[in-house]
Amino acid sequence: MQEIGVDPYGIKIMAPKAVHLAIRLNTISNINANIIKQEMLSLGADAAVTRGSLTGKTKTTDILLLGQLLQLKALALKLKLQPFGLKKLGEELIESIKNYSNDNFILPLGKHSLNLGQRTHIMGIINLTPDSFSNDGLYKNNSKQHLALALAKAQKMVAQGADIIDLGGESSRPGAKEVSIKEELLRTIPVIKLLAKKIKVPISIDTNKPEVAHAALATGASLVNDICGLRDRRMIKVVAKHNAGVVIMHMQNRPSNMQKNIRYHSVVDEITTYLKNAIDTAQDGGINPNKIIIDPGIGFGKTITHNYEIIKHLSDFKILGKPILIGVSRKSFIKNTLKSEETLSGSLAAAVGAASRGANIIRVHDIQATRAALKITNSINNAHD
Repeated sequence: MQEIGVDPYGIKIMAPKAVHLAIRLNTISNINANIIKQEMLSLGADAAVTRGSLTGKTKTTDILLLGQLLQLKALALKLKLQPFGLKKLGEELIESIKNYSNDNFILPLGKHSLNLGQRTHIMGIINLTPDSFSNDGLYKNNSKQHLALALAKAQKMVAQGADIIDLGGESSRPGAKEVSIKEELLRTIPVIKLLAKKIKVPISIDTNKPEVAHAALATGASLVNDICGLRDRRMIKVVAKHNAGVVIMHMQNRPSNMQKNIRYHSVVDEITTYLKNAIDTAQDGGINPNKIIIDPGIGFGKTITHNYEIIKHLSDFKILGKPILIGVSRKSFIKNTLKSEETLSGSLAAAVGAASRGANIIRVHDIQATRAALKITNSINNAHD
């Protein structure tokens, strides 16, 4: 519109007409569904409902709203004037549309501030374990070298372009057994103390134990990467007390049994609901809303098909209004797809696919190659239409 010389006021009016969205509303009463459908039709848009809601065989229905951004905003304003709980639905619809359009996240982590809207950021993985699935664990019992090895690896990662360093002292590979709090502290805290003095990027602690998170945050970390999605409510208190950042990840069950009896009716929808509830609980518990990151948990209680579906529909998670982190590096779904132990090319392809669909942070092992791939991806994403 600017290129063809449209008046600025005209652009403001017409631009929302160029954006078409399909928004799903879950478990709406037939009464409300009828109101919503009629309002959508009056706006020149439409709403799809289950056949059972029309015949009276069901009491509720999911609804798929189909319309322009302008029409959906108008619907939200109309719903705010309606009874039967539709006012709240209208408010949530406005919030969801606002969230979906937001890419300009500023993530404050301690003395650092990451502008996630400029480009896709990189979280570098350092496994302080003897049993990492990616065979890169640095830690061995009674080793006198793991501190030096961790420092050298972190410094190399930062030099290659890592924006965050993520340290973990417990393997989360499928079937992994839990380690004791004492052992996890022994593996991680000395490294965090050292790196906090030596590197100039935020440090993340990959743990689901509140005791480990507390020690890490007190030592120099500023972000907790919790694969258990804050199920332990004590973790919320720890993160809030330290005014730290947190990654809330979705996982079915625990690493020891997460790949057994995997069941979803709608994987993206169920993960979204889980993360929404976790976000609300975290914020109610005092965690800074601007320091919450979400992770759909690729490989954690998902099949290969689920993993690809999550990446394909990653932008759907934007309605939650939080930066999206995703970890695809060297994971088994790539090995199984390629039928090879060589995973770099597959990991890069998955990272590019995720970045193109809204990932703000990619958690990876191979920094230099990922940074180069994402530089091209970001250039494409930011190119003038």
